[in-house]
Amino acid sequence: MSKEHHHTHQANKRILLIAFIIITIYMIIEVVGGILTNSLALLSDAGHMLSDSFSLGIALLAFILSAKRSGHKKTFGNKRFEILSAVINGLALLGIAGFIFYEAAERFTNPPDVATSGMLIISTFGLLVNILVAWIMNRGADTKGNLNIRGAFLHVISDMVGSIGAISAALLMMFLGWKWADPLASIFVGLLALRSGFLVTKESLHILMEGTPKDVDVEKVIKTIQNQDNIKSLHDLHIWTITSGLNALSCHVIIDDNINLSKCVEILKKLEHKLEHLGIRHVTIQIETEDNDHPDTIFCNGEKHYDK
Repeated sequence: MSKEHHHTHQANKRILLIAFIIITIYMIIEVVGGILTNSLALLSDAGHMLSDSFSLGIALLAFILSAKRSGHKKTFGNKRFEILSAVINGLALLGIAGFIFYEAAERFTNPPDVATSGMLIISTFGLLVNILVAWIMNRGADTKGNLNIRGAFLHVISDMVGSIGAISAALLMMFLGWKWADPLASIFVGLLALRSGFLVTKESLHILMEGTPKDVDVEKVIKTIQNQDNIKSLHDLHIWTITSGLNALSCHVIIDDNINLSKCVEILKKLEHKLEHLGIRHVTIQIETEDNDHPDTIFCNGEKHYDK
């Protein structure tokens, strides 16, 4: 692990711990407040905060476990645990969305009385807490490059908007007497949770299925390898993501027959340097000559062969 990557890893872990403590404390307050005020919007927001707390805790655990060294049983270590954490977070959001929709349908038919003043106070403080946590995460953690962090961050953002929905519902009930505003606001929270859960789960499963990373231009990678001196063609090209920020590549290249070992080492060093600039940190290249018994089929499902 490079010094820069280690620093980012430690910063992400520290920010997650701070966010986890803040969210968990206020989640307990909001659950109690939702029960006392009888507000589904507030309870939905609290449920979303519970998923925030859970996601932040899982994400924090993922960072701790993924930092363990690799060994004979796990040659990549526990780095994939971060992606599993993101899947769990995404599925948790989808489950919470389903529960919110079910409860909202019940309340539309028989809207109960809600203590709007208490609901307004608690949801306002909830909004401020979410804004604080979102600001801390956006300022100190890798919310764009790390899928695990991004999943937890999306939880907080969705919950922040959910708090706005709860505040709006409280004001509508206080001044206009619209009791249906409470379940309507909870549905709004449910839709946010549904969207975030779907996006995080989809991207996480794409990584677990070893799909091509979205931030890697495959055509550029192919051209970079092809244009390297003394390389005639390449085949068996595979590009995948081990965990967020760690893309890997493996392929076979056909080189000129008269190349010696030192020249091969030079070719590999140049390619590793060039591919790193294309977003690939882990490179494995097998060098072959025309005499090797290599297949004519190559890339992914064997439909393409790359020659100069």
